[in-house]
Amino acid sequence: MKTAVPETPDHSAVPHGGAHTHREIHQQPRLWAEMASRVAQERSALDAFLAPLLAEDRLRIVLTGAGTSAYAGQIVRSALRRATGRTVEAVATTDITADPTACFEERDRPTLLVSFARSGNSPESIAATEIADQLLDQCAHLLITCNAEGSLAARHQDRADSYVLLTPPEAEDQGFAMTSSLTCMLLGALHSLGGSHIRGLDDCADAATALLSGELPGRIAELTDRASDRFVYLGSGALQALAGESSLKLLELTGGAVTALSDSSLGFRHGPKAFLTQRTAAVVYVSNDPYTRQYDLDIFRELSAGLPAGQVVAVAARPDGLPAEHTWLLDGMADADDATLALPAVLCAQLVALAASQACGMRPDNPFPDGEVNRVVQGVTIHPLPAR
Repeated sequence: MKTAVPETPDHSAVPHGGAHTHREIHQQPRLWAEMASRVAQERSALDAFLAPLLAEDRLRIVLTGAGTSAYAGQIVRSALRRATGRTVEAVATTDITADPTACFEERDRPTLLVSFARSGNSPESIAATEIADQLLDQCAHLLITCNAEGSLAARHQDRADSYVLLTPPEAEDQGFAMTSSLTCMLLGALHSLGGSHIRGLDDCADAATALLSGELPGRIAELTDRASDRFVYLGSGALQALAGESSLKLLELTGGAVTALSDSSLGFRHGPKAFLTQRTAAVVYVSNDPYTRQYDLDIFRELSAGLPAGQVVAVAARPDGLPAEHTWLLDGMADADDATLALPAVLCAQLVALAASQACGMRPDNPFPDGEVNRVVQGVTIHPLPAR
């Protein structure tokens, strides 16, 4: 009697309880084109709002959001600093709300607060804008949000000192985790504040399409099969922030069943390396900057020598110095800024989290059915700001 040969699993199939998340990951290349068109259509209005602000030599741009939205600011910070020639900082709304004077020490410093918000209903997102208005003499607001009906958009829609930039409606994820919302808001910031000064913006959608239609889903399944206990994500600069978002996505979609850690390529050796076991998978985001890239390659080689074969992968736009069999290549992005490189690269992390969630028997669209963690944060009390 012949033994039945099991069918090859279809890694592109929609996971049980994950239809929204699956769709929202795969729709991103199309939405990116729509986001670029939206900014182009609003270019005149955006320039009329931004040009007087950017003409101010002392302008300070603060990029803010909570959770994934905070990582958005960290990812684009350096690229926008170079593009605008102004001071650009990334400060989470949770930090602004808890310790406001640490962020807004210079009352007379002209400030543009750029708020990233999927729903615009998170208490800290609203509080951060109100605190900035209270503590600063001159504060303008650029709101990049997915929800035209959210509290943040509603409060700022008709203000002369505010501009509300909306993503395509489909970017307001219906799944638990931020996927399309993150990348569309990233593009909104890069296009509106960076524009032609940001390298790779015109290439990221093609790179993402190639990833989604190629061998990557199967290679991700192999990685999650090898290392089911824990993951570590590493990167430098903008890609360190991407590593943080990647570990958060894995924790969220597996309901915490898979332990995840992120760090910088250099910082990982300073204690956090104790996280490693022989069941750990490591993903190293490799910078396009020739100098920074050296440190990413160093930690990739070090981890590859210490962990079982196949458990360390590099996500990179340049193949030089990397083994092809352990590299997820981002075609067409070799000359991109790292902030732009993060756009197709984050799809790798989203797909890893989706595959791991499926392997854990979770429902990716709602990994916390009992409400321990919520899509829009709950239980936050915003306390009155003391008089100064």
